[in-house]
Amino acid sequence: MTSKFLRSVLAIAVLSIIIGLTISAFAQTGSAAAPAGGASSPAAPATSTLMATGTGSKLGTINIEQAVVGSNEGQRDFEALRKKLEPKQNELKSQNDELEALQKQFQTQSDKLNDDARATLQKQIETKKKSFDRAVQDAQEDFQNQQKEIFQRILQKMAPVIVKHAQDSGFAMIVDTSNPWPQSPILWYGEQGDITKAVVDLYNTQSGVPAPAASGAATKPAGPRPTTGATPKPAAPKSTEPPK
Repeated sequence: MTSKFLRSVLAIAVLSIIIGLTISAFAQTGSAAAPAGGASSPAAPATSTLMATGTGSKLGTINIEQAVVGSNEGQRDFEALRKKLEPKQNELKSQNDELEALQKQFQTQSDKLNDDARATLQKQIETKKKSFDRAVQDAQEDFQNQQKEIFQRILQKMAPVIVKHAQDSGFAMIVDTSNPWPQSPILWYGEQGDITKAVVDLYNTQSGVPAPAASGAATKPAGPRPTTGATPKPAAPKSTEPPK
């Protein structure tokens, strides 16, 4: 199974709210400049919760998704999740192979079967396809839920590191660049004010989690995902690089 970038399988809208609420909560409680009683509401858009709380004058950026997934802890935990899901991926592949074999049989032998045999085979294909689609959907939902739990757990511990680094470095505001425009309001940004690597380095030191063994690119989780078309097939999600 090939590992792919996290963005393809995360529920981005939910993650945006998690990011906004988590960072906002630490910024509001960790800075004297934060307005009193400014607790964020889960119903509010994520972009409205990322408010300026620092006393500095600089504007900075961070790719929170990249920071969480690229941290030593993130690489370790998402790789463990990928391995945990391998048996389910193999099970779905077996179901898909069986379904494809029946569909091929129907296509090549349909004209040789009598009406009853043809109807029986067609019914068998429909039943197995419904069962397969349901299994893929359940596996995908379970995978996304486990990913979000890992992501939120790490982000909750990383948030105070982000806020402290921003305050110590004289930033007035830090904005998240995980999602490209127009999914986010950030049209363009330069790399000079990006604190992603600095935050990852600080968090790695604080967490004490060692770097994973070198194996080329950092491991990203991949999970079962249905394809569209006549024949359902579990497939790895498309790789997407973080915005630059």
